[in-house]
Amino acid sequence: MKTDDRRRRFRELHAAGCFVIPNPWDAGSARLLESLGFAALATTSSGFAWTLARRDNNVTLAEALAHYRAVAASVSIPVSADFEGGFAVAPDAVAENVRAAAATGLAGLSIEDSTGDETEPLFERGLAVERIRAARSAIDASGSGVLLTARAECFVVGRPDLAETIRRLTAYSEAGADCLFAPGLRDKADIAAVVKAVAPKPVNVLVSSGFTTLPEMAALGVRRISTGGALARAAWAGFLRAAKEIHEQGTFEELGKATPSSALQPMFDLLPEKSAGTT
Repeated sequence: MKTDDRRRRFRELHAAGCFVIPNPWDAGSARLLESLGFAALATTSSGFAWTLARRDNNVTLAEALAHYRAVAASVSIPVSADFEGGFAVAPDAVAENVRAAAATGLAGLSIEDSTGDETEPLFERGLAVERIRAARSAIDASGSGVLLTARAECFVVGRPDLAETIRRLTAYSEAGADCLFAPGLRDKADIAAVVKAVAPKPVNVLVSSGFTTLPEMAALGVRRISTGGALARAAWAGFLRAAKEIHEQGTFEELGKATPSSALQPMFDLLPEKSAGTT
């Protein structure tokens, strides 16, 4: 599927129904998720950072862009990027970085409003809105059609204020965001309130544990469900169980639970017919 077709398909997925957009951490995990039948994927900043032996939010822009290219080129379905905070503070710099990201073959990207500063964990709302507006302008100027998701991080930075979350998301919607996302929301009434506040624009909900189901989210009007770093953590959990058993007990039982090579190998045989850079 050509890049333009992927971007068109990604927008179609947001138009009706509810779909899961799982988060691979590298090209291999992206390929496996595609083979299972998922319609679209999104990167995870934490999952990728851990592959580089870094904490989340400690990857450079150049490293992130190379990662997006690799993941997008490894599959034939749409890929959206966890673009963190745009790798900049000033709106003009965010716009420049968004233009670079749009050139990697992505179908979408998200911009968050957290600062990384524990004392002031969120950008002032006016600045946060200008950052989304700048990202919107950059995408429009590129003619790429990349879908822009705006994130209100209130619930994950110690500011669990639903009213402020809604104020931010509605402002981001007015600034040009195509999809709205408030990670950390778990209460179904809160999720329903967000969906209603930004309608008819689609809402993404992060699900990293078993607190809900796809049918429940669909019934609330949620359009998209992502998993963040949870799949990467699940993979690390299996790795750690096996490694700890070997180190602490000198036994190897956990290795016997691994997926056989014969099941994995066929999934890596063929590259997509067209790379993500093809238009």
